[in-house]
Formats: sequence, C-alpha cells, structure tokens
Amino acid sequence: MARSWLRRGAAAVAVCGAVLTSVPPATATGGPVVPDTRIVGGRNADVRDVPWQVSLRSRDGHICGGSIIRADAVVTAAHCTVGAPPDSLSVQAGSSVRGSGGQIVPVARVLRHPKFNAATIDYDVAVLELASPLDFGAGVRAVPLLPEGREPITGTPATVTGWGATRDGGALPERLRRVDVPKLSDTYCKGAYGTSSITPRMTCYGYEGGRKDACQGDSGGPLVVDGYLAGIASWGTGCASPGHPGVYTKVSDPSIHAYITRS
Repeated sequence: MARSWLRRGAAAVAVCGAVLTSVPPATATGGPVVPDTRIVGGRNADVRDVPWQVSLRSRDGHICGGSIIRADAVVTAAHCTVGAPPDSLSVQAGSSVRGSGGQIVPVARVLRHPKFNAATIDYDVAVLELASPLDFGAGVRAVPLLPEGREPITGTPATVTGWGATRDGGALPERLRRVDVPKLSDTYCKGAYGTSSITPRMTCYGYEGGRKDACQGDSGGPLVVDGYLAGIASWGTGCASPGHPGVYTKVSDPSIHAYITRS
C-alpha cells in the first residue's frame, strides 16, 4: 500500500491506499497533516555538510524537510503545506538538532504548484517565501538545482538528509541524519508501484532489497546528486521496504524546474 511520509505534531500519520485520496485536515493548532518520512539505515549528519537543509515547522513542531534555494526562499513538497496557513509555518536553518539552535524564520507565503494533485501526489513541489532572508554562513547556504532535463543515469548515488524516523513508525531523531541511495531505473520504479502511479515528475532512489530509505518526517527534504538538488522526498510504501523504493519529485523535469525557478 502506498504511503505518504507526513507528520502531524508528535504522532505519525499513515495515509494508506491511494496516496492522499483526500486533502488532509489541519491539526487543532493549525498545522498541516503531512506525509511522514525518516532516514532508515543512515548515520548522523552535520548541517555544515548539507547547509541547505531546513526543518519545516508548524506550531506543533517539525513536520517536513526543505531545501534553501535563495536567502528568502525554501523548496519543499507540496503535500507538506496542505491545510497549513502560512502564518502557522516557519523554517529552522543552520542547526543539526531538530527544534534547537540555528535560525528560525517565519514563512510569509506558500506557493504550491497549481497542478499539485493530492490524490496522486503528482507535481509535489512548493516554494516557501520567507518573512525575512536567512543569514548565510557555514551552516546556511542555498543548493543549486540540477539543470533542466539533466536526469542522472541509473545507479548514480545520491544523498538524502532529514529528521525523519529511523524505522517505519518510529520516533523522530533529534539529530539530522543522512543516507546514500542509488537511482533506480524508471522501469523498476513503475514495476514497483504501477505505471499509472509513477508520472514523468517522479523518480525512484533506493535499494531493490530495501535496507536504506527516507521515512516519516523526511518528506519535502533534499535528495542531492554531486552537490545539486535532484529530488524532493515525496512518498513511498513503508520505509526501506523490499521492492518499494522511495519516490521523489524530479527537479530536472521541465515543469518542476520552471516552477521552482520562476516562483
């Protein structure tokens, strides 16, 4: 069963069946219900090595990851913003510890892709305009986008980072985590989830036998190839489940790339 990697407050929310078949409601405090994702089979990371990583937060705490693309803008997954008014969101940058240290800046505006489909999680991208610019430094820096149409070949290694669970359904870690996963072929990806579920805006990374993957709380976070943002953590079945790799929004897809650069 497909599952989006959203988090609501301190409790994980599994969305099974057709992924996000309805728009999830907001929490009692105004935060969104977002797919729950976490790094499985990884290791601790230092934000100075991945200075574009941010924690997207609601009033209840961490809900998703995100990537700095400009001093005043962050890119994340569109599903992370469903049901969340901008004034309920903020980003934490420059810290390896979830909810502690670094810079916390409110979100001023949420620009969700107009073609985002909550039922299929297609066009799963949103740009967050910040209320004030981040101060760039050793642990805070923008990540360049993988050029439009420049898709990595099968087997290319990528790095995924985030504060998502280290096992399916587990608690979120305090420290930032990272995992290295290879790109899988589109043929394998469609075979794992069905041709109709994998659109041209999606790409799969992971291991055919599982072992390493994103998980609850990692949604919206970066998948980086050779220093370029190549993907945005989007959805999958379980976490590190054999035969079910992680699915990421493909940044080099023309419609996704254009939306990020023009927003």
